[in-house]
Order: sequence, then C-alpha cells, then structure tokens
Amino acid sequence: MPDRSEDFLFPQVRRAPSRFPNPLGKYTLAIGRECENCGICVELCPHKVFQRGARRPTVKDPHMCQGPECGFHDHCCITRCPKRAITMRPNPSFELLGDKRWTPDLLASTWHMAETGEVPHQDLNYKTGASGGGFDRLRFVFPPRKGLFVDEGDISLSIDLNRRDDGRPKIRIPVPFYLAGMSYGSISINAMLSRVRAAKAWGTFCSTGEGGYPEELYPYDDHVITQVATGLFGVREETIKRVRIVEFKYAQGAKPGLGGHLLGDKVTPQVARMREAVAGSALFSPFPFHSVYSVEDHKKHVDWIKHLNPRALVAVKVSTPTDVDMVAVGSYFAGAHIIQLDGSYGGTGAAPDIAKKNIAMPIEYAVPKVHRFLTSEGIRDQITIIASGGIRSPHDVAKIIALGADGVSIGTADLVALECVRCHNCESGRGCARGIATTDPELTPLIDPDWGTQRIVNMYAAWMKVLRFILKRLGMRSVRELVGRWDTLVHLDYLQPEAIQGELEN
Repeated sequence: MPDRSEDFLFPQVRRAPSRFPNPLGKYTLAIGRECENCGICVELCPHKVFQRGARRPTVKDPHMCQGPECGFHDHCCITRCPKRAITMRPNPSFELLGDKRWTPDLLASTWHMAETGEVPHQDLNYKTGASGGGFDRLRFVFPPRKGLFVDEGDISLSIDLNRRDDGRPKIRIPVPFYLAGMSYGSISINAMLSRVRAAKAWGTFCSTGEGGYPEELYPYDDHVITQVATGLFGVREETIKRVRIVEFKYAQGAKPGLGGHLLGDKVTPQVARMREAVAGSALFSPFPFHSVYSVEDHKKHVDWIKHLNPRALVAVKVSTPTDVDMVAVGSYFAGAHIIQLDGSYGGTGAAPDIAKKNIAMPIEYAVPKVHRFLTSEGIRDQITIIASGGIRSPHDVAKIIALGADGVSIGTADLVALECVRCHNCESGRGCARGIATTDPELTPLIDPDWGTQRIVNMYAAWMKVLRFILKRLGMRSVRELVGRWDTLVHLDYLQPEAIQGELEN
C-alpha cells in the first residue's frame, strides 16, 4: 500500500448526536408558563438548543447550551426573551460524573467533540483533568504571537513508523496516533468495528488487543495491528500474515507483572471460540512470555514475525518499570521498529481492580527517560516511540510528544467518544450499561458501528485542529519538530514567572 500521508484528505465530519434521549449537560434550561411562544429563542440560539413546540418552545439539546458566557452575546436567549421566561441552572447530576483524571468537564467536552467535530463552545475545560499531577500540572509556554507566520494548512501531522533502513516497508501515517489494543472479550465487537473503521478513515491503525482477530475485521487488514500477547489467545500464522504491523505485548501499564484476567462471565461462546478456550471459564494470561528471558530470546520472537510476514513492522508494547530505558534499547537491538511505552493510567477491561494504577511509572516520567537514553546511545532516530496510558486530550498528545514521544496510542478516549460515563465497571462481567465493555449479545447492539465510527472520527477531527493550533503557536511546521522539546513546557509546581519568555497557556 503506497504512502500518501502528506496528500491525505482528512475524513468528513458529520453530526453524530447522542444515542440517548437526554444527554447530560453542564446546565439545565427551563421555559416557564409566562412564555408566549414568540420563538425568539429558537431563532437566536446558534447552537440549536431549542425547537418549536405547540404551546411553547421545548429544550431539545440542553447539553449544547453555552452557559453563563452566552450572556455576553446578542444571541443570549435569557436576556433577549421578552417575558424573561427562560431560566438556566447548573445541572446537579453533571458533577457526579467521572473522577479526578476524567472530570465531568473532560467527559462532556469529549462528547461534544465526538458529536460535532469541533472544540466545545461551552465553558468546559477540555485541556486538563483534576488529578493534581502529571499532564494536569504541565503547561505550554508559547512565544509572543508577534512574528509567527505559520499557516495551519501547511502544518504536517504525519509520523514515520519505520525509521530503520532494513528493507521493510516505510510506513508513514498522516496523524500522530494509532488506536490502542482493546481485545474482543474486553469490549464488544461493535465497539471494535467502530474503532477500526475510524482508524481506516484517518489512514492509521487499530490494534486488536490480545483477544484474537475476529473475522469482522478482515476487510480492514491494512489498518489493523494484530497483537501477540503472553496468553497467545487466538494467535495464528494466518492472521499474522494478514497485517502490516504485528505487536508483541510484553506488559501493560495498568497491570504490569500480572498479565490479563478476563472474568468467566465475559467469556461467551463467541469469545471462547476466538480465544480457543472454554465458555464461562475465566482466562488468565501469564505475565512473561515463558520463552523470553533475554534480549536474545526477544530477538528470536521478532525474527519469527519477520520471517512469517516479510512486509510487517514489529511493535513492542511494554509497561514502564524503573529500567524502562534498558528495555527500550534491548527492543531496538532485537530489531523492533516501534517501542510502545504504556504508562500506569491506561484503562483495561481485563484486570483485577487492585492491580490498576498502583504499579507502573506514569508515562510522563518514562518517555523523557527513554528519549534521553536512546539519544545518548545514538539510536533515537532509528526507532519510533509511541506513548500510551493516560492520554485523554489533544493537549496531552502535544505534551507527551514534547517530552520525547513520536506519537501516541489512544484507547479510553475512544470509548468516551462512544459515550462511556466512566462507571468503572469494565472488568465486571458483562455489565457495561452502554454496550461498550461488554460481550452480552443483548447489550452489544446498543452501539451502531456506523454511528460509533463517526463519533470517533469527529473526536479526532477536533483533536487535530487543536494540535495544529498548538504547533502554530509554537512556530512549528511539523509535529516532528515538537519531539523532545520539553523547553516548551513548564511545570506549575516549579513555575518561575520571571524566567518565562513568552505566553503561558491558559
């Protein structure tokens, strides 16, 4: 498949409204009995919050309301209503959403981007969460606006996945991301289809995870990364030969040292058939490959894949132990093209609760450590670093690239685009009420793959707009210029205003 990443036309954004009748918004609106049904609110609101009714207009999409900031504009329905019949209040249910990393604002802004393909017009914080650390304490320092003459249309977002001169295909993707592994069994087949179709639309890739290669994904072979994990579930030579990238999963940031655990209730007959297991029985994948205990063993693994599929690139997914820099250099000498560093904040639908978020190093510490070490070894320009585990927004993407990654792998944000509410029930049986992290045949149809594909496409469209804007503000014409530029970042805990030369990100 020839590389035309620089000529790539971004997929079309189309409105993809919520599949539920009452989408959650930050504010609630009410129209009182004094309304005379003049229709001014319907005509004025540029966000189509209202629609005409028989006696009075009805509130159609309250989640699109701009909030108090609307009062500064001429189209404000509350101030322009001749009878002052419209009231707006904070939605008490909104604040109950999410957690410190995925705040209500971050969830709602992601839903907005997935619906419209645009950055939110509401007063939503779509840049950071409230974790009190990591990405949430990092800010960009932009140079003064004067003198910046970069046209956003001239900014390249493409990255190379094969930087070796080894005779293998030179794959360049037009965007600095691919979609992380989420296996059949941990999420529904309709969620998988939504993600891989979106990957095709963006000219990038989507990993199958360790649950095998469902036949439903065969039409998208050129955009699939098949994963070989420690349990070898569903691994077959036939599927390895189908794809352009094969990924070894040695460890996952959410559960390093433990391997996967898929509860028996999620192992339906279809999942069991794919994984060559027994329906209803819990599945465990061991932590290590018991055939790999050295770099030499690792090289045999990589050579095995290269022999089976002469056109495939090899990616290696590892967690982030304290010696992750040595792991990365070992993967380089084993012949890998991509090293994926998976940090501790990654999501999973196949791990015990006690394991998650408690073991691995956060990704924002691991990436600069590896980038610096590979640079000192003189091999940084020969391997692609992909970061994953806690990337929630376009600002997180830009920050981790500035810390030393070439690109990112996204997982949880895709599920939020599909209207995940972060109920933290992913690994518990088939109980995802929104049909995402489930194998229940009655819940799976809650997601229409066409709708899901468009939602994920829209979210990334908004992300790429923000990323281009950040690069423009930094005076850069390519995302590749941002790699390792931690001088563009400041940590709020160590902020010295007198040392800042430029404008601090809001």
